[in-house]
Amino acid sequence: MSDATAASADTKLDGAVLKVAGVVVLGAIMSILDITVVSVALPTFQTVFHTSYANVAWTMTGYTLALATVIPLSGWAADRYGTRRMYMTALVLFVLGSALCSTAWNIGSLITFRVLQGLGGGMLMPVGMAIMTRAAGPERIGRVMAVLGVPMLLGPIGGPILGGWLIEAASWHWIFLINVPIGAAALVYAYLVLPKDTPKPSESFDFLGMLLLSPGLALFLFGVSSIPGEGTVAAGRVLVPGAIGLVLVVLFVRHAFRPEHPLIDLRLFKNRQLTVSTIAMFLFAVAFFGAGLLIPSYFLQVRGQSTLHAGLLVAPQGIGAMITMPLAGLLADRIAISKIVVPGLVLITAGMAVLTQVGPHTAYLLILAVLFVMGLGMGATMMPLFTASLQTLSGPTIARGSTLMNIMQQIASSIGAALMSVILTNQVRDSPFAGAAVASRNDPSIAAKLTPGQLAQGFSDAAHGFATTFTVALVLIILTIVPALLLPRRKADDPEHAEADVVLPAAMH
Repeated sequence: MSDATAASADTKLDGAVLKVAGVVVLGAIMSILDITVVSVALPTFQTVFHTSYANVAWTMTGYTLALATVIPLSGWAADRYGTRRMYMTALVLFVLGSALCSTAWNIGSLITFRVLQGLGGGMLMPVGMAIMTRAAGPERIGRVMAVLGVPMLLGPIGGPILGGWLIEAASWHWIFLINVPIGAAALVYAYLVLPKDTPKPSESFDFLGMLLLSPGLALFLFGVSSIPGEGTVAAGRVLVPGAIGLVLVVLFVRHAFRPEHPLIDLRLFKNRQLTVSTIAMFLFAVAFFGAGLLIPSYFLQVRGQSTLHAGLLVAPQGIGAMITMPLAGLLADRIAISKIVVPGLVLITAGMAVLTQVGPHTAYLLILAVLFVMGLGMGATMMPLFTASLQTLSGPTIARGSTLMNIMQQIASSIGAALMSVILTNQVRDSPFAGAAVASRNDPSIAAKLTPGQLAQGFSDAAHGFATTFTVALVLIILTIVPALLLPRRKADDPEHAEADVVLPAAMH
């Protein structure tokens, strides 16, 4: 057997790793699917619970806040109690939260149960990533990231379609109840397949870091997420929690370099490749995920599509990613990451540029083609950036690195969603008819109060608001290309040399 053939065989994922991957992917699918499923259900919640869009948006925001709060704890908890035990605990919390969500009697109870669901969902991805990277080893991280990218594919494709179908065929309760049998199966699967690992109780817990970072992140994201509802950054509901949260996060940053085992290991930023990857991923997540949440809303509010049809119309984006993501994972272990990520960003830039011209009557075929192209770009961007951040890490730094990247992505996604929502909201408010036209999709009696000309003008203004929002996302995607160009342009041939770029925390004192 030649050296090249042997190397290729070494990088293949064997049966044992694929069994572990099945558990991790199943849990991640539930967590990610739940975000996209709920995105198409927001108008339904608005009608069922007789409340405003700003209030129902907290069903997503509360979930996000819980994710951001618990992710910092997941790295330490996985080391302290074992990844297998923590993963199964996360599954139990997620399933319990899902079951309770289906019993919600008002919008307040639904938001509360979504927070509980988010506590479990927040641990599934980072702990699952740690399990996968340990099982596969550093030389197969690219392929592991491609496997973990499967939920990223099924989320955009399956979430809106499943959510729309369940709402129309049954009721909104089933978008949560569907998680119960899947979660139960995942729990049994995890018990049977995940290897028992040895916890490390000797590692100290950074209590001060937890008291600073978790409340700090929750308060900061609460403030940011309140911007769309308040319509301005100057509102007290935005400034007070946002400022307190930011101060706590800054204090955590100052504190994080002191303990031997900080809650989030910011010393990993001494690794240039991880730093550049994180910056690129942060900008990308703000732009792509922020704008992505608005695409179903465009189909629902401007074009008047049903929830099921809106879900079907965004499916081409996931199909595009399904084509490129496995290929990108394969190439990430063989060539320089920048040669994968930069072309992916160029595709997204081209697609987003077309969306900046979207109107109330833009051809569906054009929009579907654009979403497909953007999906191709996303498949070549998201997981390769995760790969770039982790492929120079080894041992315990892999779990800490995955925790760091997950929390940065979650913060970026939250900021992106709030930023794009407030831009769109203000655009709609500036129009005398856009708000009424959009509201008429849920309440036909509103349409009767407007003339056909006013209604047409309202939908035109609403479409212009979406186009303006996509323009902001386009600028951020273009900015993402800058750090992407700074990623290594040559594949490191010697893994040991690559791993030497990271100094383990214990050796930093």
